[in-house]
Amino acid sequence: MDALLACSREPVSDPRSQHTDTGRILVMNRRMTAIAAGAVGLGIVLAGCAGDGGGSDDGDGGSTAEAPESITLGLVPSSDVDQVVTDGEELAALLSDELGVPVEIEVTDNYAGLVVAMQTDQAQVGMFGPIGLVQAQDEAGAVPVLQSVRFGDSTYVTQWFTNDPDRFCLDEIVTETDDDGFTYAFCNGTEVGNEGPLGEEALAEVDQDETIAFVDEGSASGYYYPATQLENVGLDPFDLSGSFFAGGHPNAVRAVYDGDAAVGVSFNDARSSVAEEEPDVGEQVVVFAHSTLIPNDGVAVSGSLSQEWQDMITDAFMAVAETEEGAEALYNVYEIDGLVPADLDALEDARAVYENFGDQ
Repeated sequence: MDALLACSREPVSDPRSQHTDTGRILVMNRRMTAIAAGAVGLGIVLAGCAGDGGGSDDGDGGSTAEAPESITLGLVPSSDVDQVVTDGEELAALLSDELGVPVEIEVTDNYAGLVVAMQTDQAQVGMFGPIGLVQAQDEAGAVPVLQSVRFGDSTYVTQWFTNDPDRFCLDEIVTETDDDGFTYAFCNGTEVGNEGPLGEEALAEVDQDETIAFVDEGSASGYYYPATQLENVGLDPFDLSGSFFAGGHPNAVRAVYDGDAAVGVSFNDARSSVAEEEPDVGEQVVVFAHSTLIPNDGVAVSGSLSQEWQDMITDAFMAVAETEEGAEALYNVYEIDGLVPADLDALEDARAVYENFGDQ
């Protein structure tokens, strides 16, 4: 296989038990790698370095507490790649300060690529959507440890939106203005916020050849959940001839705003990510339906790390989230307001959507 990445994880002693001159710690090297899109069935090839100093078997099925020489945090761009790199570097620097080892970042093309990066030990930590967390757990042996909190909730919904409200709004349009002065339009009861399902009767107006801006084939709110909704109203989610993947939640919003698609999907409310550049996006792109509740995205750590290091990384994220600088870094990366322990029961609900997709 092509060696797309090189990694060095030679063990050193636990940094928490040694004196470290923090002024000499290498915080991070910017490391960007384009991992080919579509890991499942698309032939992504990565050179793995698993087993090269990542801890040895302790005889009880676990690994020793030998420290990795560095940690790689895997991210997927939700908007501009360069901005994700910049924001990711700030978060990685803070994590490095907590862990006492360099934390580097790896930005993959999509969630499938990040699963492969975890599987081949190119990344030891990944920030995934809920379906990605399930895939990383099943395919890479990763351990979900944390989930994001936004607006006080650890769940969210898919929002369906359109530039043709005459077709998809079955009642009057309602508008709301946020604290920044941007106005957002809703119909079919979706103005209530983080509740669902809502407005599903309007999905009957979607045609098999509708131009639909999905987000990414590994995205829960941007593909699995909305495609399942279309399946429930009698459409074939694998033969949506007018659909495409926009490559990000804001990109899906923009595709509908620009007229490249009649309808689109994203997390709620991704329109705010476009509002600075397009102040009227909230009025031109109208939300008309919601999915069922979806568990939030979260953090997974490599199962090849010792339990001690899994706990240390989890604690480092939590410690970072408690600081003003860390809270800002988490928000800048994925608009995360806080972190809580992973809700494994909620992830099982996402697993059911993932496993049953296309089988109804």
